[in-house]
Amino acid sequence: MKQLLNLDTWARKDHFQFFTQFEEPFFGVCVTVDCTRAYTIAKEKGYSFFLYYLHASLAAANATEPFRYRISNGEIWIYDAVHASPTINRPDGTFGFAYMDYHPDFQAFAAAAQEETNRVQQSTGLIPAVSGENVIHCSSLPWIDFTSISHARSFSFKDSCPKISFGKMTSTNGIMTMPVSVHVHHALMDGYHVGRFLEVFQETMNRE
Repeated sequence: MKQLLNLDTWARKDHFQFFTQFEEPFFGVCVTVDCTRAYTIAKEKGYSFFLYYLHASLAAANATEPFRYRISNGEIWIYDAVHASPTINRPDGTFGFAYMDYHPDFQAFAAAAQEETNRVQQSTGLIPAVSGENVIHCSSLPWIDFTSISHARSFSFKDSCPKISFGKMTSTNGIMTMPVSVHVHHALMDGYHVGRFLEVFQETMNRE
């Protein structure tokens, strides 16, 4: 389900009209996230750590309203929920696209997400996820402790989906951290909203 945002009463109307004219309207940040608590819980309970932090990121995205905004034909639609379109790495070094529905309950989410992960890992090709616009484009680079990242873009394709990338987890003095990159459409949100998303994401990672 989705509803139309009234641009005439929206405080960011001028920002929207300004940034929609850009050839590259996306901006991004890279931060370091403390994943000590989340990793410990995942291992204690036998959860996939990848699915655990992916779920936490979806919970944060759904709790941060602008992450549910999408542009279509010059209008902004607010989706009731957004889901994950992640890349799934395969043993042969390739990856495939997947689609995973968000569910507030982690175990319900993980059960379906694990089936989708297994399906993609046992297949070949990209398998584009036919999932509409209400997705977050997610990718995992568990080999790289990155400090910046860029994305391949087709500028002729008017994309407005947020893009979240997760890097290699490292441990220093017992504290486990992971780089996280967030790229979003500037016509839909600003640094304040990305900051709020990251705050909620960290809070969710710290919860049991």
